[in-house]
Amino acid sequence: MANPSFASFQPGDTVPASRVEITVSARNLLDMDTFSKSDPMCVMYTQSAGTKQFIEYGRTEVIWNTLNPDFVKKFTIDYFFEERQELKFELYDIDSNSRDLRKHDFLGATTCTMGEIFGSSGGKLTIPLRGPAKNCGRIILKAEELSDCRDLVTMQFKGQKLDKKDFFGKSDPFLVFYRCNEDGSYTICHKTEVIKNTLNPTWKPFNVMVRALCNGDYERTIKIECYDWDRDGGHDLIGEFTTSVRQLSAGSGASNHYECINPKKKSKKKNYKHSGMISLLFCKIEQQHSFLEFIQGGLQLSFTVAIDFTASNGNPSQPTSLHYMNPYQPNHYERALRSVGEIIQDYDTDKLFPALGFGAKIPPDTRVHHEFFLNMNPSNPYCTGIGGIMDAYKRSLHSTVLYGPTLFAPVVNHVARFAAAKQDGTEYFILLIITDGCICDMAQTKEAIVAAATLPMSIIIVGVGKEDFSAMEELDGDEVRLSSNGRLAERDIVQFVPFRDFENESNVVMSQARLAKEVLAEIPDQIVEWMKKRNIKPKPPTYQYTMRQQSMPSAPVVQHPSQIYR
Repeated sequence: MANPSFASFQPGDTVPASRVEITVSARNLLDMDTFSKSDPMCVMYTQSAGTKQFIEYGRTEVIWNTLNPDFVKKFTIDYFFEERQELKFELYDIDSNSRDLRKHDFLGATTCTMGEIFGSSGGKLTIPLRGPAKNCGRIILKAEELSDCRDLVTMQFKGQKLDKKDFFGKSDPFLVFYRCNEDGSYTICHKTEVIKNTLNPTWKPFNVMVRALCNGDYERTIKIECYDWDRDGGHDLIGEFTTSVRQLSAGSGASNHYECINPKKKSKKKNYKHSGMISLLFCKIEQQHSFLEFIQGGLQLSFTVAIDFTASNGNPSQPTSLHYMNPYQPNHYERALRSVGEIIQDYDTDKLFPALGFGAKIPPDTRVHHEFFLNMNPSNPYCTGIGGIMDAYKRSLHSTVLYGPTLFAPVVNHVARFAAAKQDGTEYFILLIITDGCICDMAQTKEAIVAAATLPMSIIIVGVGKEDFSAMEELDGDEVRLSSNGRLAERDIVQFVPFRDFENESNVVMSQARLAKEVLAEIPDQIVEWMKKRNIKPKPPTYQYTMRQQSMPSAPVVQHPSQIYR
């Protein structure tokens, strides 16, 4: 495999002038909700170089109950001075958990170029939104070049004797952090959680990149505001203060004990002192290694696919089956497999992948197997490349009897065995599960995932078909950390995506690209997080071709799964 650092640019490619960060705010958006305000989210699109069509680039978080959002999540993108980089921004009022934008209320959209943003005063561009009404509000775009600083700061704050803001209670305080820009304006970069009904909060420790706080300039001013949270979105300012990363790096002590000042109160009251105190409990700054550093240091991504062979998929010989082999177009299983696998296979030098099936009877055995090798060869279960997996999948449809139920724990535990044997930072395991049905061993699967969260392993689940996949959202763990028998998962290792969010697009290639981006987006951060927790540093870049056969499991480990787990 060519080293990524050598493969990044080809002769004739344009080298980006810099890496930039775009911050989005909006004002006076349409109110689409009857009993509250809109819950806006922004989607950014870039133009495809070949077709000039707009392709989704990313989405901000949802901010609840406001018409004037300041989004914390940024869009980071390469800036090419010599190119006209057309961007499109759409805002939606989010009404459900669906990723299908058609299921949400459209608030307005606009287009502009990177040049227009950077060419505006202070790199800040304000544009009216066009949409379902005459006045849809306006969007505010701020762009700033990013430094190469990779330092990560971990901090924790507490408040003391904050002002009481609620009539029937105390206050519900949270902190908002702002980076000072070159023109003196401020850009939001972090929010803490809200702590209910207290004047003496202690917020949870949080991580934020130093470049997000100050763009790598340790002396740059950071403004911190303390608010009382209100359900209607009109949060009340308790007070504010300024600091810098340099000052915070001194840690807990007198220099990081701040008076929280409310400017309005200070201007009106002669005897006003402050609205409470905010203190830094601790601050730790450390270099954050990147995903590419680990890859360039020789990290191998070991890919395993597990395919659902339960009867709920339908008879493979019938066009209504999700496993139907249409001679003119790939089925959903094939599309999902190619979307993800063709990207991951580039990071594995030998291109040998184990492929599993579950939920089928394998003649002449009449038992249901919940983990079997697709190539039916337990002494050598590896398929060569994604093409080899596809061939084994097609052949196995003719030699198995689809049955059930849908069990995930056996295939999760199967890959976890391999991951448990390779915890030195040289290999990371990715399991892709493609399934059509409701999970039947939820408790066992949660237990298996919580255990696997301590290992160098990530799990991608793609749901195909029209079934209710609500249980999969719980496994995803984005909103609530997954737990089993009172044990919390050490980290979030599962990404679930319903295939139906991508299947209705007319451009199959484009939909496959969007699917791959969606399910693989969290993998680099999950890898870096595991390495960091184990204090594993990336090795110096390796530029020679190395074979992975030496690290492949020995014969006893790759027996038929039914023998391993009897």
